[in-house]
Amino acid sequence: MMRWKSLPLEGIVGLYFLAYIPNILITKLLTSAPDPTLGRPLTGLETLPASLILNLLLTYLFIWWSGWHRDAKAVRIAGRRVPIPTRYTFLSGIGTALVLFTVPLSFTFQGVSIPFIQLLMRGDILIIAPLVDILFGRRVRWWSWVALVMVLVALAITLQARGELGLPPLAIATVVLYTLGYFIRLAVMTQVSKSGDPASIRKYFVEEKMIALPMSVAALALLGASGLGTQAGELEWGFVGIWSSPALLPIVGIAATLTIVSVFAAIILLDARENSYCVPLERAASLLAGILAAYLLAFGWGLRRPTAAETTGAAILIAAIVLLSVAPRLSRRVNAAQAEAT
Repeated sequence: MMRWKSLPLEGIVGLYFLAYIPNILITKLLTSAPDPTLGRPLTGLETLPASLILNLLLTYLFIWWSGWHRDAKAVRIAGRRVPIPTRYTFLSGIGTALVLFTVPLSFTFQGVSIPFIQLLMRGDILIIAPLVDILFGRRVRWWSWVALVMVLVALAITLQARGELGLPPLAIATVVLYTLGYFIRLAVMTQVSKSGDPASIRKYFVEEKMIALPMSVAALALLGASGLGTQAGELEWGFVGIWSSPALLPIVGIAATLTIVSVFAAIILLDARENSYCVPLERAASLLAGILAAYLLAFGWGLRRPTAAETTGAAILIAAIVLLSVAPRLSRRVNAAQAEAT
């Protein structure tokens, strides 16, 4: 993982895709099958605290083990070098904190399929990606626009087949917070670190996660301590009761795969190419992971299988990934041939 520059970006996307599938499978199964302790499936809020706490510990372990912390801004405390964020990565950490607890939560809503909620959330990000590029004066190439339109078409097909959003209030809030978090994150990435330089990627990842992970856990703890509604009670159990529950082992799996996914996602999104290229590539891979996971859950565990519209959307996404992989290479070859001819 520390030598990812030897892999093409498509290879990183493939690894991201493979790591995402078990994350979705475990999350959905954990919130669908009855828990032996509670006698009912766990809610998303009950799984979130432990998964984020373990993700925090595993991410910090990765930062130390990989040596990525050496590229981050730091101060000396008691003779030890302690990474700290800049004002930009602090802001990005806030955005990432919003993303961190909304993504696993999105897989847990009853009556809302994984492909549908993923298409809805990812579609919002695809809209803001070119806006961020234009805002920062970055060129958006034709294949990025075409891929963007293709993914939006996939979203439109699924929405039309569903007929209406039909989302519970918590799901709507999840989509809004996720979109806001990603907008903040993409804007900061483009401003300070979207160069593709490995050292810059390591620096950004460490500084952002130093803020995002503790902040997301703290936000959940405050909500759990508020005593407001059933959500507070679910979060309280998630902070206290989960550690003696049989569900803890699957949550370790969720946290481990989330840690791996977050590393690959940072490498993809911080690639030097425009957001309108990197974001559709990363979003399409995550959507395909959701589609495949939904089929595995249907065939292996009897959960609802993707609809024809969702499958059609997945086929369009595959075409978008192929376009983003092939078009830049063909363009470089054409430009090289034209340069030789002149």
